[in-house]
Amino acid sequence: MNQTIKPIKRSKELVPLSKEHHEGLLAVWKIKQGLRNGTDHKIISRFIQWFWETDLQEHFKKEEGILGVHLPEGNELVQQMFQEHEEIEALININAMVADEDIFMQIAEQLYNHIRFEERILFPFAEKMIPASEMEEIFKALLVTRQKSKWENEFWIAGINRNA
Repeated sequence: MNQTIKPIKRSKELVPLSKEHHEGLLAVWKIKQGLRNGTDHKIISRFIQWFWETDLQEHFKKEEGILGVHLPEGNELVQQMFQEHEEIEALININAMVADEDIFMQIAEQLYNHIRFEERILFPFAEKMIPASEMEEIFKALLVTRQKSKWENEFWIAGINRNA
């Protein structure tokens, strides 16, 4: 049997977060590719810190401060979001001190699983729970963006210089 996977239909209000999730999944792929390519661990560690500082940290703040405040405070899904943010941040902090392949893989796996949880479980829950007027407020707040720097060393591409 050929089973077709249908893309998740996301409300326009949460699309900005979903687009950022795409960037997170791309970062996970880059980390894993870098490891496969034998990239120097210092480069991968610096990439992870750069991604945290330029993207992921701000993304977590948006989810918690813009989306999270519109969801029931004690809800287990909301608590899971906050808990997973804390766990990923703790791993990022370890990465800042130790460039270790095991830490890289833990970050990649936790981030991947977290994004899948939000896209498949938390966001559909939010779309059902939050009134349309509040979703519009969320959308307007999510559209505020800041300028991001670009990571120059494409260590995930085979044949690129992967030394520190």
